[in-house]
Amino acid sequence: MELLVVTGLSGAGKSLAVNALEDIGYFCIDNIPAGLMPRLLDFALQGETMLEKVAVVVDIRGCRTKSDVQEALTSMDSRQVPYRVLFLDASDDVLARRYKETRRIHPLCVQEGVSMTDAIEQERKILQPFFERADFVVDTSLLSAAQNKERICKLFLHQNQQPMVLTILSFGFKYGLPKEADVVFDVRCLPNPFYIPELKEKTGLDSDVVDYVMKFEQSQELLHRILELLDYSLPLYIKEGKSQLTIAVGCTGGKHRSITFARKIAEHCQNLGYGPILYHRDQKRVL
Repeated sequence: MELLVVTGLSGAGKSLAVNALEDIGYFCIDNIPAGLMPRLLDFALQGETMLEKVAVVVDIRGCRTKSDVQEALTSMDSRQVPYRVLFLDASDDVLARRYKETRRIHPLCVQEGVSMTDAIEQERKILQPFFERADFVVDTSLLSAAQNKERICKLFLHQNQQPMVLTILSFGFKYGLPKEADVVFDVRCLPNPFYIPELKEKTGLDSDVVDYVMKFEQSQELLHRILELLDYSLPLYIKEGKSQLTIAVGCTGGKHRSITFARKIAEHCQNLGYGPILYHRDQKRVL
């Protein structure tokens, strides 16, 4: 049985993640108290009722204290049944804005009678053990509902096919570093197509932008050195048991140089047999 624990901050997109998981064949159970996780595992493993792919949502609604989470994880570990943890995260200001837009109230605001800011802070502390144990972390701060679903589907459709899920992510530094990034390459040192009038409105998905970026010797040399580093380091991550690795490539706006390099890196990793997921976070932003 494949067991996935879905958790994270309230408002970070767990419901959307569960919908996406159901679409790709997971049996999903929402709002499980932390203390019931081991019992649920026992039920799922019983004879004819054994399920192949199960996702359970455990969040602040079923975890009152940090020790609740730690005890549940310890009990799960004692059963020696493999499971993975998906943690959905977002920045505090984005979480607060989402609650305001939906006119909903944070669970801790009701339970503890605290402000939204204090509720989010408390929630992070309570769920910290989940975050530390997470095999997959997805920051949804800058993702639309459709993009969130796409990330989850791509992530877990690939999960059983590779020893390590490899994601190549392009982004713009002006919109913030992606929280989920394990390795970050900064390509702002290269000539910028943004200042070429006929290329400004295009992206690294267009051949003439790629040609411009890669025509410079420094671009070719930087790419060569990045690929050499990955050739050496990727097998080491797998050897150490890394289940997910996100390589982020950033330029100023996330539309030209970063997309070009992300595509080149993804192509190289594909040729090596890693089957990477390629994602351009800021591709559709208006500069």
